[in-house]
Amino acid sequence: MEGGLMYVEADPSGADSWKLEPVVELLKEGAVGVIPTDTLYAIVCDLKSHSAIERLRRIKNVEPSKPLSILCRSLRDIDTYTTGFPRGDGQGHANIFRAVKHCLPGPYTFILTASKEVPKKCVRYGTTTAKYSLRKHVGVRIPNDAICQAILQKMDAPLISTSVKWLKDNEWMVDPVVIADTYGPEGLDFVVDGGVRVAEPSTVVDMTGTSPKIIRQGKGPKLYWMEEEDANSTAIEDLIPSAT
Repeated sequence: MEGGLMYVEADPSGADSWKLEPVVELLKEGAVGVIPTDTLYAIVCDLKSHSAIERLRRIKNVEPSKPLSILCRSLRDIDTYTTGFPRGDGQGHANIFRAVKHCLPGPYTFILTASKEVPKKCVRYGTTTAKYSLRKHVGVRIPNDAICQAILQKMDAPLISTSVKWLKDNEWMVDPVVIADTYGPEGLDFVVDGGVRVAEPSTVVDMTGTSPKIIRQGKGPKLYWMEEEDANSTAIEDLIPSAT
């Protein structure tokens, strides 16, 4: 513990996952902290802690109108917190769910329709106008990272997450020591150090339309069943402000 901030150095292979027990306890008590994923570092908190979600937004300065992403343990979590992946429509379109299973866990964020299990604080758009009140989308991830998975497996619910960026500009932060120095004073409770990461975010795929569209190309390669989004498409930033 350093000035109230718990700093845990963990082996990227997950070999010393026992070190993560105190982190899991803190998260269950409503803590907000930083953990590695298979792409970037993420500021996370327990999905079931409303006060922690508010603190996460405050620490990162995420507007109430921006949706947050969910880090899931498994496809079962995704089925619980969303209405699921398209299962084929009988018109020759493939069963996307089958294809998705082959790239998870992995560096993809899928935008899906949120189920009633997702706290309103995660999907609300800061407005009650009819135009936006129906947009209940959420980004879901199953990261292929040993440390991240070890923490998720010990939790009772998924983690809410947002990417870690410099406070003044839009660049990713990839060094956990620098993250601790920068965000510790902002109110972080812990940082899990899994080594310096490469600044490469996940590929974001919007699954809410008629076909899966890539709205941010990142670490995950474009697969045969994904389409590229029209560059002129609006509201893309609304969908992906916080995806790791």
